[in-house]
Amino acid sequence: MDSEAIAKETAFLNDLPDYLKNFPRHRSRLIPILQKVQQALSYLPSEAMQIVAEYLEIPVSEVTGVATFYNQFRFNPPGKYPIKVCLGTACHVKGGDIILENFERKLGIKEGETTEDREFSIERVACVGCCALAPVALVGEAVQGHMAPSKVEGLFIRIQVEKEMAERKKQKDENSR
Repeated sequence: MDSEAIAKETAFLNDLPDYLKNFPRHRSRLIPILQKVQQALSYLPSEAMQIVAEYLEIPVSEVTGVATFYNQFRFNPPGKYPIKVCLGTACHVKGGDIILENFERKLGIKEGETTEDREFSIERVACVGCCALAPVALVGEAVQGHMAPSKVEGLFIRIQVEKEMAERKKQKDENSR
C-alpha cells in the first residue's frame, strides 16, 4: 500500500475536526463539507463521515444517505492507476462491457472498487469522446483505443515495466549521490 497516501489521509482525518470549525455548524453545510473532504482525499472515507456527523450533530446515517444520493461522491480511494472503461454507445456496441469484465477479472475487483494495495481502481464512464477509437479505456490520463481483451494483459505488463524502470532510476540516482 502507498504509505505516503495513507499518512496523508491519516493526517487529514486527525486535523478534520479543527478544519470543520471554518464551517457554520448547520446541516445546510453538509454537502459543501463533503465536497471539501473529497477534494482533499479524492474520496469519502467512513471515518470522515463520522467526524462530519459529530461536528454537525446529525446522525451518521443522514450523512451517508446524503453522500450516497449524489453520484459525485466516491467511497473507495482512487487507485494510483485509475482505469476508466467507456461504456458509451460506440464503446458498448464494440464490446466495452467485455473490456470492463476483463479488467475486473484481472484485478479481482468490481467497477467502483479499488485494489487493496490502492494501485488500481476501476470505474465505468458514459463517454470519453473518442468514439472512433471504440472500445476505449483510460489508464490515468492515457487513452487506450481499440481495446481488446488481449490488450488488457499488455497494459498491466507495461505498467509493471514502467514501475520497475522508475525504481531502477530512483536507486541509480540515490547511489550516485
